[in-house]
Amino acid sequence: MMGVKVRLTAADLWRMGEGDVRRELVDGEVIEMSPVGGVHGHVAARVTSRLSRYLEAHGGGWVVVGDVGFILRLPWDPERVRAPDVAFIAAERLPEGKLPAGFIEGAPDLAVEVLSPNDNAVDLQQKVRDYLEAGARRVWVVAPEARTVTVYRPDGTARFLREHEVLEGEEVLPGLAIPLAELFGS
Repeated sequence: MMGVKVRLTAADLWRMGEGDVRRELVDGEVIEMSPVGGVHGHVAARVTSRLSRYLEAHGGGWVVVGDVGFILRLPWDPERVRAPDVAFIAAERLPEGKLPAGFIEGAPDLAVEVLSPNDNAVDLQQKVRDYLEAGARRVWVVAPEARTVTVYRPDGTARFLREHEVLEGEEVLPGLAIPLAELFGS
């Protein structure tokens, strides 16, 4: 006798707790992610630091890192939960301008994914699509090994930046400018 596969919800994922592995929820199934390496963690920390300094000076929202879940409410998968490496959420998008104790409803304004050598290109493109379809205003895919960043926009355009160029916050974080050499420096 074949069993019926149970489709999990965001609430089920939340009840699993933090544990020692990062998880996302895609099509009702838990996806576990491997721990990341040192370069990945260092680059994510540098992005976080630059975003945090910008927000300390300008205000306007929060930067969160690591395992923070966003319930994307996609029409084809309303319980999809993604956890970008780094994210920015504008204050006006949150009820009462405060971060919730649980998962955050909707996409972040900016989702940042830092590539690891074992990342799957198809999975990465699906994540970018998920964030944008759910309302993200920008997605940055940071590639430490290639020393590049690709900026994705909701209108379908993308910009590929090399190490000697500057990553800008555009209208999401006006005035933010991060020289890529600073992100990838030793």
